[in-house]
Amino acid sequence: MVWAGAAGLTLAVGLVGWGLLNARAEPLVRTAAVSLPDWPSDAPPIRIVLLSDIHLADTVMNRSRLDRIVAQANALHPDVIMLAGDYVVGHASAEADAQARGLTAPLASLRARIGVVAVLGNHDYWTSPASVSGALSRAGIVVLHNQAWRAGPIAVAGVADAFSGHDDAERTLAAARDLSRPIVLLTHSPDISRNLPSDVRLVLAGHTHCGQVRLPWGSAVFARSPRAEGKSLYDPKYRCGRIGEPGRDVFVTAGVGAGTLPLRFGAPPDIWLLSLGPSVNGGDVG
Repeated sequence: MVWAGAAGLTLAVGLVGWGLLNARAEPLVRTAAVSLPDWPSDAPPIRIVLLSDIHLADTVMNRSRLDRIVAQANALHPDVIMLAGDYVVGHASAEADAQARGLTAPLASLRARIGVVAVLGNHDYWTSPASVSGALSRAGIVVLHNQAWRAGPIAVAGVADAFSGHDDAERTLAAARDLSRPIVLLTHSPDISRNLPSDVRLVLAGHTHCGQVRLPWGSAVFARSPRAEGKSLYDPKYRCGRIGEPGRDVFVTAGVGAGTLPLRFGAPPDIWLLSLGPSVNGGDVG
């Protein structure tokens, strides 16, 4: 029995160590090309980097790791960097205020030809949205709360987080249409993709951590939120990667942090690099 207990403890410690290493790993860079209809005839393709779920000050995200991730994103030479929320971790405003102050310096080093744009996530809204927004703004980042922003040849529709009940897609899309550009919708929770109109051809999101802890057969261990009365964290359809829908692509990044649980299995941290350009094949999304 003693040997069995020791073996079990060793296995548990080994698994925790493995999960920590996975969560602290350099993010994978995933790439894709997307064709958008109504691309301005005089505009060349652009490169977008999608980052999400930094969760600064959790066990796997400190200043030095965030600095390395910023350098990694810059090395991709993006035209636009899009940040999809959850910059802090936890549920207390006092903790989030301190975490938010640590965001400004590293994120101010992000470099993109057109600019850096962000939306907030559920942890940001649950804790201290004003502090997080302020920290991002001081870093020179455009922060959208159900607002639109012109980024060269595209209109970025920044829809606030739906999981925490702050989204207003109708208002945001009305503002985006006024910019007369192909719409790229940036948000935290991807589930709103189910109810979007046909002129939204591209959705970029985070939130799911791609399941974060996935069993060998693919299902995620943690799929419900204790903070939101056991509510499902996300529709499994939108758990991870590139999800093709009729007339629309949805990209869901695993994020770079780990949130409350500092472990990852089967869902490594990642960054998306997307090439956007004019439509081909009659305007189909590529």
